[in-house]
Amino acid sequence: MKIIETGFNGLYEIESTVFGDDRGYFFESYRKKAFEDLGIQTDFVQDNESFSVKGTLRGLHFQSEPYAQAKLVRVALGKVMDVAVDLRPNSPTFGKHHTVILDAKRHNLFLVPAGFAHGFLALEDSVFSYKCTNYYNKASEGGILWNDPELNIDWQIENPIVSEKDKLLPNFVAYKNAPLF
Repeated sequence: MKIIETGFNGLYEIESTVFGDDRGYFFESYRKKAFEDLGIQTDFVQDNESFSVKGTLRGLHFQSEPYAQAKLVRVALGKVMDVAVDLRPNSPTFGKHHTVILDAKRHNLFLVPAGFAHGFLALEDSVFSYKCTNYYNKASEGGILWNDPELNIDWQIENPIVSEKDKLLPNFVAYKNAPLF
């Protein structure tokens, strides 16, 4: 495994070592010891998977304390544009975002620490898989409007498929007035 720094504390892209031949391929999508050897301490307690048709945008979601979650995300099939927004008020990158293309053909992963909002746009029909360091808790669920003008995320799409719930998320100004991290 190779860690790629993003300039955000705790936010990493990870390139897996893939072993392939004419029969197919094999790779470890997670190995606790490898993460620990890289200085990353995680304890994943829940795995989730979703399927999204091309053009679907999910996010920007987070879990607040005491159920804040770090996530290790990857695409098992397809390709997505994945976005993480730093919501930690004391962070030098507060309110900034980082984007990475997760591609099933590259087998790359994205480690999103607790304190970030997270979302993705399916660039192809995609199966999205992720591990979480805490259990989902409905009362701790939060989000920020995907097309917030202050965050100014270039999703590279004009009319994504967005859930009614995500269309009603508050803007970043509302979050800044009552931060949860």
